Amino acid sequence: MASISIIGSGFSGLAAAAMLAKQGHQVDIFEKNSSIGGRARQFQAEGFTFDMGPSWYWMPEIFDQFYGKFGYKTSDFYDLKRLDPSYTVVFDEEIVNIPASLEELSSLFESFEKGSAEKLKNFLAEAEYKYKAGMETYVWKPGKSLMEFADGDVFKSMFKLKMFSSVSAQIRKLFKDHRIIKILEFPVLFLGAKPANTPALYTLMNYADIGLGTWYPKGGMNKIVQAFERICEEQGVTFHTNAKVESFEYNNGKIAKLRIEGQAPHPTDVVVGSADYQHIDKHLLDTKFAQYSDSYWDNRKLAPSSVLFYIGLDRKVPNLHHHTLFFDADFDTHADEIYQSHRWPSDPLFYICSPSVTDETVAPNGCENLFILMPVSTEIEDSQSKVEKYFDIICDRFSDRFKVDIRKHLIYRRDFSINDFKSEYNSFKGNAYGLANTLKQTGPLKPKMKSNKLSNLYYTGQLTVPGPGVPPSIISGQVAATLISEEYV
Repeated sequence: MASISIIGSGFSGLAAAAMLAKQGHQVDIFEKNSSIGGRARQFQAEGFTFDMGPSWYWMPEIFDQFYGKFGYKTSDFYDLKRLDPSYTVVFDEEIVNIPASLEELSSLFESFEKGSAEKLKNFLAEAEYKYKAGMETYVWKPGKSLMEFADGDVFKSMFKLKMFSSVSAQIRKLFKDHRIIKILEFPVLFLGAKPANTPALYTLMNYADIGLGTWYPKGGMNKIVQAFERICEEQGVTFHTNAKVESFEYNNGKIAKLRIEGQAPHPTDVVVGSADYQHIDKHLLDTKFAQYSDSYWDNRKLAPSSVLFYIGLDRKVPNLHHHTLFFDADFDTHADEIYQSHRWPSDPLFYICSPSVTDETVAPNGCENLFILMPVSTEIEDSQSKVEKYFDIICDRFSDRFKVDIRKHLIYRRDFSINDFKSEYNSFKGNAYGLANTLKQTGPLKPKMKSNKLSNLYYTGQLTVPGPGVPPSIISGQVAATLISEEYV
């Protein structure tokens, strides 16, 4: 059995730790911040409980499967509720609630565009096939090389899965109404690329959305972190918070010790980088052991960063639902400003989560808890004056639709922007969602899970396979654990 050190306590690190400790390894997790969970940390202020990052609970079977490996069910850790409506979309001309029922959604689509209900049925059948094929085959591959896809059946399925077409092309071939197109293209925004540049394989996300549903764990998304923490501790994992890894000591092509700020060096047999891959590669490792060059990293296509606002209001907001997407501005313009022209948005799209609509425990009685997210380019300069400008823009648009001026009812406000992603998470260029899932950054074309310079260094998380998001990160940790277990029995 090996001594294994994991850097970072996000979902991928926690999943890897639990699996490796279950196999009998001695596992230590080193977290630079004062609490675990990475982007899924939580904080309390003025009676409000705020999730700091992930707010969508999709693909519930991934959580079920993970808990089941340790003899648990999801219900052993938290109460899970399916949201209905799944979310609300604000368009120019109307506000549309997306029902959880497929029958009701089909009727809604038919009211937008005649014949679209039947097209939706066929579209979702194909999305379900992609989801099952993708989740059973592709996401569990460690991305060692293109030879993982050399199997004839797998290679043929890549064409059936439309890997070489785009999400946008597939949706727009079937539907013409701009509301349907926006609703169906929306889930791939979590993958960090424009729908026109995202392989059509990822319409599997539409099955995750419509077929499997949008859920919420009472108490907030941090309940998942707490569940993983409990499992890790039961397996014997040791947590070290306020433990910033600064560099390494080496011996015979391996990392021998972790140098931790203010502490004695920590001996180790294996290192798992669950923190930001680029930070470890370019800032913690000696230059000669870096996996990739500066130019390699500079040429990666990144998912957006975000400007976040954590807001506590002294009143409730009528007609507000748990998730609200403001698509009342031009999507293509905002996307271009994120991915091409790299400028602050001229007329932004944004998203608001209000968990207090569903969960009375996250806000004082009669109050509303708002989490506001505006995606932005990673190539712009952070600016508090810009943040203030967009807060006012968002408040004005929210007030116009829901008749409540956020500014007049503030109890609490905290901002979080590009520089915070860098300082809190060592996030490469301040990205919020890792690498964009373009065809050239899919599977074995992502940064490798195993270092080719140091034989005992592995990576996991959103900058490697399978990609960004909570379920993919949970899978990533398990895939990394399997790779390690193949070499360290």
